[in-house]
Parts: sequence; structure tokens; C-alpha cells
Amino acid sequence: MKLFKQLLVAPAALGLLAPMAAGATEVNVAGVSDYASVSHGTAAVDQVTSITQFSDVYPNDWAYQALSNLIERYGCVAGYPNGTYRGNRAMTRFEAAALLNACLDRVTEVTDELKRLMKEFEKELAIVKGRVDGLEARVGELEATQFSTTTKMKGNTTFVIGANSYGGDANEFGQFGSNPAVNNSKKMADLANANLGAVTFNYDIKIDFDTSFTGKDLLRTRLRAGNFDTSAFGFGASTGIRSPFYKTSTYSTASGLEVAFEEGDGLNIDRIFYQFPLGSSFTVTAGGKVRQDDMLAVWPSAYPSDTILDYFTYAGAPGAYSLNLGSGAGVWWSNDGFSISANYVSTNGSEGNPKKGGIATNGASGTGTVQLAYADSSWGIAAAYTYSSKKWGAVYESTGTPLATEAGKLGNSNNVGLSAWWQPEDSGFIPSISAGWGLSSTTGADGSTLFDYEFDSATSQSWYVGLQWSDVFLKGNNAGMAVGQQAFVTSIALTGDPGTAAWSSSSNAEDNLARDGQYAWEFWYQFQVTDNISVTPALFYLSRPLGSATQNESFNQFGGLVKTSFRF
Repeated sequence: MKLFKQLLVAPAALGLLAPMAAGATEVNVAGVSDYASVSHGTAAVDQVTSITQFSDVYPNDWAYQALSNLIERYGCVAGYPNGTYRGNRAMTRFEAAALLNACLDRVTEVTDELKRLMKEFEKELAIVKGRVDGLEARVGELEATQFSTTTKMKGNTTFVIGANSYGGDANEFGQFGSNPAVNNSKKMADLANANLGAVTFNYDIKIDFDTSFTGKDLLRTRLRAGNFDTSAFGFGASTGIRSPFYKTSTYSTASGLEVAFEEGDGLNIDRIFYQFPLGSSFTVTAGGKVRQDDMLAVWPSAYPSDTILDYFTYAGAPGAYSLNLGSGAGVWWSNDGFSISANYVSTNGSEGNPKKGGIATNGASGTGTVQLAYADSSWGIAAAYTYSSKKWGAVYESTGTPLATEAGKLGNSNNVGLSAWWQPEDSGFIPSISAGWGLSSTTGADGSTLFDYEFDSATSQSWYVGLQWSDVFLKGNNAGMAVGQQAFVTSIALTGDPGTAAWSSSSNAEDNLARDGQYAWEFWYQFQVTDNISVTPALFYLSRPLGSATQNESFNQFGGLVKTSFRF
């Protein structure tokens, strides 16, 4: 079979030489003599054993690999005494013939045995040739009918079917016994079950159009649509439980899923940004609709491979990793695992009125983030700082208690996050571990009020630990669990004595509101049905989703769902 392989290589050598010879118009007798002398061992040109001996041949030359093969396999290529090959010099037909003759001297002659092998494999060679011709025809057809030569389309469609159940003995306004609003109060669990207790079937679809003009840049456009907005698995759906001092409003659901985050109304453009390298270490991103994490060199978590509760996708620090979406730009530097990222996003960057939007205005709802990180193949650590302006808030709905969410919107916030992760090299009983902690401090803007008091400041914290096992029971299937506390107020400063508040003084209000903590758990198992389809059943529990609103009474939430994802 060695002779047969050599036979297959010989046409490749001829194919390399033919184009060089075709354009020759002059006879270079000296060049012919040089090449002819190779087989006689003269010193007119130097025989080489490695392509690296040529000082003027580089790996990005179009014939680099072919020339390397001729040298290493057959040793029939020579260079000039000064160590050059002069690959761009025109070659005459005589020179080509001389080089071909030198190569053929190194290749076993076509003997009767070789001819016999050719005859023996004639059918197989014909079949291979037919398949190659067929593939060429199919490639040609695809090229003629493809969507774009520069753009690739990919998508993700998600179905979620599930339900929630609320329990506990807390009454609406029950902790505010001296407030007149307690009249006609109802049990919180009854109200929540009446408004959000049904089994629901929701969907979300994302379609990305990724365009590259140079092979290294990226122009991403994402279309998105879904119907989670009125579900307990969405954001902003009402529990029907009234807030004691805002009697016309109600508390929203605290169990939003990541798949429903920033879904928008109807069919909408969810992303449009351009990303390109700047030199060898920098990457620049800018867009009319870009998210904070699109502009980070490192996402500081290995959890989860399949998302459930939205909160557990913020690396434990929803204030620092706000995932703000809007008009923005950013840059990151990375080298040997170390990285520095900086970006700015304005939620209302398309608005012309500076009171309602714009870039770096009072109405921008903007966030500015700096991240320092180190990431290895199996572990990493990151620290992030985010400054968020009034109206955006320190934390988003479902990533904090109602008090933490509301207080964060009353002024500018300073947010920090520390996160780390580790994952084993091989799958098995040992899971990957991800952990994070966040701290947010909000200073009240002039004239801001909370529960009829003047709001001065508030501090909230959050944390999580996520574990994930890969190849559980079957290769490709994953399992995971996480526990943590969504952002909760640990201290708050109020002033004034409006006389209508439930508490006897502002200090009494501060003590009661600071009892805001609650816990969240989730458990899931991901069946990888095919390379493109996965089915994930999951359970989650929220011990006190309304935080301080339930004080010494109980109110909890239990949920179950089946999530099916189709990637195409």
C-alpha cells in the first residue's frame, strides 16, 4: 500500500508544478542547470531537508504546505546558496521539467506491480471520484442558494410548562396592625394562588443573525418573542397582594425564569451590536441594544448549563452584574488568563428628552461597570464594580426582595461583586462549584420617599452557591442545584414622622424593614435527548419571597416545571 499512496501523491506534485510552468515564456538556462545539478550533487544550489531552512518562505504563504510535503517526503526541492527559495520568481517550462525530473528520481517508478494495484482498485477509485464530484455539485448548489456568504443564523426555542403553589399564614398588611389599610385584608397565599396558581404553558424564541466581515469581528442581530409576561415564571405579573402604603399597587412575582428575562413585548429586536478585535489583546463592543455581559471578557460562573430561576444566573451579585440592556459600548483587555473589562449601558439611550433618557443623563437609567478577572481552563475568580444611576435600581425584579428592588430605584447605587468557580477535569461524582457574593449601597436622591418617610440610604446583600454534575447516569445529561439569598436589605436609614405610618418612629421602621432576608433553592436534571433538544424538569422553593412584608408571619412559594429547549 506504500506504493499506492505514493501514486496518489504524484498527481498532487504535478498539480503544483503545472500552474507555475504554464505562465513561463522564457528559458533560463542557468536555472535549468541549477535544478538539474541537484541530482548530481553539485553546489550550484543547496539541497534542503526542512522548509524552515528557507528564509523567505512563511507559514501564511499559499503553497507553504505543498512545498513542505515535497521537501519532507521526497527531498527533491533545492534552494539557493544564500538560503532563499525565491518562490515568487517566474519559472520556465525547462526549469519545471528539471524540478519534476528530480522529484521523479525520488519516487518509485511506475512498475508492473503499481499498474496492477491501479487496476485492482480501479472500481474503488471510480467510486471515490464519483462521490467527490457529487459533493462538489452539492456544495455549488448550497453556495448558490445560501442566505448569505457572511451571515450565519442560529436559534433557540424554549417551552415551559409548570405551576406554582403559595402557602403560609400571613395576612395582607398583617404586620402593619395600626395602619387603617388592614381593613378587608386577605391571606397572602390565597391572593397569590388566585392570581398566579394556574398551570401555564409559555414559550420564548430567540433567533440570532451573526455576521462576520473579517472572520474575527461579529455583528449580532437577535430577534425575540415570547409570552411569559402574565405568568408566575415571568417578570412583573401581579400576585394580587397589595402594598400597605401604595394601596393602588401590588407586589410582583419573585420567581421569574432566566428564559423570560428582558423578553419584551411581541416580536422585538433584543440585540444589535458590533464587536471587533483591536490589536492582539483588546476587544471593542458597541451597539444600539447591547447587554452588560456582552461586553465582559469573563462570565464568572460555571453554573448552570441549563438555567431555571433568573436569580441564579447573576454570579451571586445582581447589583454588580446587572445585565442592563440598552445603548452602550465597552472594551476589554485579556492576556494569559488575566482580563480587565469596562463598559457603559443606558437603558433609555434612544430617548431624546434628557429627563427621560439619553446617554449619561439623569433619565438614562445607566450602569457603568469595571471587572477584573482571571480565568484558567478549570477555575477562575472575578471582582466587579458597577455604578447604577437612579431609576435603574441596584437590583432587578426577581433578583431581590420588593424592598431591595424599590429602595435601589430611589437614588444612585454603588455595587460590588466577588465570584469564583471551579470545575473538575473529568465528569463524575465531584461537581463543579460556583459561588458569589454581592453588596449594594444606595444613597437617596433629593425628595425621595419610602413608605411615607424620607429615604436617606439602604444597604443590601446577596449570595449563592451552585453545584453542577456532568454526564449524570448518561453521557451528556447534567444535574444541578443552587441555594442562596436574593438581594435583601440589611440596613436602611429613614427620616421624618409623617403620622400615617404603621411604625411608631422612623427608627422603629428601620428595625422592621431590615428583617428582609429570605432563601431560594432550585434543583434540576437535564436530559440531552439529541444534540439539539434537551428536556429539563426542575423544582424550586422560595422561603419568603416578599421579605420584610411578612415580618413574623409566613409566606412561601413552591414551583415545578418542565423546560424543553430546541436549538437550531
